[in-house]
Amino acid sequence: MVYDSGALPDDLVMLGKIPYVEKIMTARAKENSHQAKTWQPDSWQGLPIKQQPVYEDQAALKSVLRDISQQPPLVVPSEIRNLRKQLAKAATGQAFLLQGGDCAESFAEFNEKNLQDYFRVMLQMTVALMYGTGKPVVKVGRVAGQFAKPRSADTETIDDVTLPSYRGDIINNIDFEETARQNNPENLRRAYQQAGQTLNYLRALAKGGFSSLQNIGKWNDEFIRNSRQGKRFEEMVSHINECFSFIEACGLDVRDVEKLREADFYISHEGLLLDYEQQLVRRDEETGEWYACSAHMLWIGDRTRNLDGAHVEFFRGLSNPIACKVGPSMQEDELITLIDTLNPNNEAGRLTLISRMGAGKVAKHLPALARRVKQEGRNVVWSCDPMHGNTIKSPNGLKTRPFNDILSELRQFFDIHASEGSYAGGIHFEMTGQDVTECTGGAQAISDADLKNRYRTHCDPRLNASQSLELAFLISEALKGQ
Repeated sequence: MVYDSGALPDDLVMLGKIPYVEKIMTARAKENSHQAKTWQPDSWQGLPIKQQPVYEDQAALKSVLRDISQQPPLVVPSEIRNLRKQLAKAATGQAFLLQGGDCAESFAEFNEKNLQDYFRVMLQMTVALMYGTGKPVVKVGRVAGQFAKPRSADTETIDDVTLPSYRGDIINNIDFEETARQNNPENLRRAYQQAGQTLNYLRALAKGGFSSLQNIGKWNDEFIRNSRQGKRFEEMVSHINECFSFIEACGLDVRDVEKLREADFYISHEGLLLDYEQQLVRRDEETGEWYACSAHMLWIGDRTRNLDGAHVEFFRGLSNPIACKVGPSMQEDELITLIDTLNPNNEAGRLTLISRMGAGKVAKHLPALARRVKQEGRNVVWSCDPMHGNTIKSPNGLKTRPFNDILSELRQFFDIHASEGSYAGGIHFEMTGQDVTECTGGAQAISDADLKNRYRTHCDPRLNASQSLELAFLISEALKGQ
């Protein structure tokens, strides 16, 4: 029997009181088993909770939630378990997690073209990363459920008028007027319906031929094609097609290879609104495990990761792969306790830690956390969110994110994990397939003055398609160099 000496009292380890140690280990196993049995989807209720909307019409809220609870789940346990297996490989450096999508999905911008453009860029980034690193890429979208946003203040003021903050289309409306900012329970129903439609269309793209590598030459959108990275993508496509020609010359038809015709694609969002998430929890008849079936993967934000809070309690009972944002305020002991609460059996693929420090803070805070997690032998996927810690206000008052700061945090993230002997297993970022001007810099050299040209985000600034692909090439080079 192998013992984790780091998890046992020093005097027991030194004295070698193995029978007593076995009793401790057995007691802990029983305790974990008891916790799993007593957890229920509503166990979080009554605990301290943050970032939740207050609804004036409680009867309407209960009616909508009851209706959602009777609807089909958006995903099923078998899909969720497949993602968990793939993330287990990312935890050991055998795969790489690519997680990206909108800051906050909107009802107004929901259409076929936007979804297709988004999925196209995710595929382009995937190919760039695979081609450069030689590793499989686990594709997880911030999509089909990413509607709610935590806010730093409950209200905002414009021209001496103060109204409730916009918290995402699932809660209220972005228009700055009183009725629009009222929390509307019907938005929950609409968000569920749009999430289902989004997922259905993305599944069709993933399995219906759009994602086939035979069509790789069609993925370059017009405005990307004429860019520096668009030309580089076309060069890569040329090399891949040469490989296909060689394979077919050997008598093999690449069209018969499922992995080349189809793509695995999973959805995720921040599990912020627990009233909503609870309605879509299902118990798997085969295993008896509880799954949040609103998405394959959920994460806890940096503002709601309190150890005694409702979100941690809700997440600990789920069998989904889950993630937690790790900001600069995270302490070493706190992180280890959080890991053990969310992943008590230390299973690879269960927990992803999403570092979001900021380019100027990552070198100060991340090394000690990465070192401690490795020393304690905890199995996690380390991913980097280089967006949220690098948000600034431009001179014209618009929020933006400098491309150089995003790239700087990413490079530091990879270097830190390389020096600490741990795996930099993924990236988590906010992007769109549209030709927006929201983040400054990059090969397009978007300036502060350019931001107003196509600034369309409902919340935080996103990388556009060209910047996203550029980032993928740069990440690929950094990983290949290591």
